[in-house]
Amino acid sequence: MTSDHRTAPPTVEATPFPYTVAARGLLENESRIAEPLPAAAQALLDGEYDNMLACVRCGLCLTSCPTFVVTGHESEGPRGRIALVRALVEGRIPLTDGLIDREENCLACDACTAVCPAGVKMEPIQVAVRAAIEIARDAGTAPSRGLVASAIRAVVLGWLFPSMPRFRAVVWLVWLYRASGLRSMARALGMVRLLGMRDADDLLPAFTPDFLVPEGQVYPAAPDTRDRAEVALFAGCVMSTAFGSTSHATVRVLQRAGCDVACPAGQGCCGALNAHAGDREGARALARQTIAAFEPGGDAPVVTNAAGCGAMLKEYGHLLADDPAWAARAARLSSRVRDVSEYLATRDLPAMGAIAEDTVVVAYQDACHLGHAQRITAAPRDLIRRIPGVTLRDLPDKALCCGSAGVYNVTHPEMARTLGDRKAEAVAATGATIIVTANPGCQLQLQASLARAGSRVKVMHLVDLLDAATAPGGRP
Repeated sequence: MTSDHRTAPPTVEATPFPYTVAARGLLENESRIAEPLPAAAQALLDGEYDNMLACVRCGLCLTSCPTFVVTGHESEGPRGRIALVRALVEGRIPLTDGLIDREENCLACDACTAVCPAGVKMEPIQVAVRAAIEIARDAGTAPSRGLVASAIRAVVLGWLFPSMPRFRAVVWLVWLYRASGLRSMARALGMVRLLGMRDADDLLPAFTPDFLVPEGQVYPAAPDTRDRAEVALFAGCVMSTAFGSTSHATVRVLQRAGCDVACPAGQGCCGALNAHAGDREGARALARQTIAAFEPGGDAPVVTNAAGCGAMLKEYGHLLADDPAWAARAARLSSRVRDVSEYLATRDLPAMGAIAEDTVVVAYQDACHLGHAQRITAAPRDLIRRIPGVTLRDLPDKALCCGSAGVYNVTHPEMARTLGDRKAEAVAATGATIIVTANPGCQLQLQASLARAGSRVKVMHLVDLLDAATAPGGRP
């Protein structure tokens, strides 16, 4: 990468990148601070500059981008966002409210990356620009986030996610909120709507506390196993708590596939939500914690049942590439990571039984960070097709994000609701009675969207479906 892209920028008319189209309207009538970016923020963006330069502005990404499909605005599409960031890193435009909004409106779903013929990778750009924005905010050279939002951010990213004991305690409180009737009362009295939390409240999962707490335990393979293997399970934060039953189902399916399943102690959150929120150092700290927890497992595959976690774990090598003490260790762990469907596709499963007396129509929703980021689309479908009595159907616009995107459906409820409603219509068009996905956020988003539509379609994680089909004696 050349180092003179800021010191001697070409004129606007001569630049080969038409950022002026994307920037139109972002520099007028907005609060902005025109100081240069702090050095640390500039360095992060410089690190992705060659990635930005790879964009050839062909537009093939536009119809895959959820926000562009909804709005039709150039600045809400991938090449527009790259144009704005490149203009920022070259010193052509300052940080403005509008620029920040356009970048943070991105779901980081990686659909554009999956179709880009030039090999542009959007997620690393978004991680870098969001971290750069936070650095600039801390330095007072970017519009402030606001006191309340900053406090919530500090609690969630700095206090909650780094500690699994605290995380489990909060999930217990969520369960009590639902089970005690407080949720029903708060909704009936209009308190949830008054606080502007209706969309977020709709996303709260219905679950029975059945946590999977990694303490170094090993679950042995099924007794009749011939081709025995060893794997380590990445339990994660949400999946081991609110979706603990699915994580236990993951263990059972892996055991039936002939695996001794280890649950290393010391693991916690993968750091994906921190990275996407601009807390890059928090994400790096969680990455180091995860790497240290799984290193005693040697070269055994690290299996995850959450698409977002898997994508993040596979990016550790990039996230810590500039850390001499951890770069090689991060790359080694990333090379071991397998999505549960990716791994099960290489194993013999016991003969599957029907999950219902009649034929069941199942639709499969590609989780963005499984289909786009990890390019795993065939394995989940192949596993579903093995189940007797199942007719598998794809969704219309199957590559379009459902609107979950980590906590995007909480931070950007209007766009998320629009995308969720589109997805509910797509599910209805398939005639399916079950919709299967491979990520907890997608599962919650689909449940909320289908409930709004008055649909009775059941939402299931892929592993729960496989658990039912491979259970001894079968069960409905």
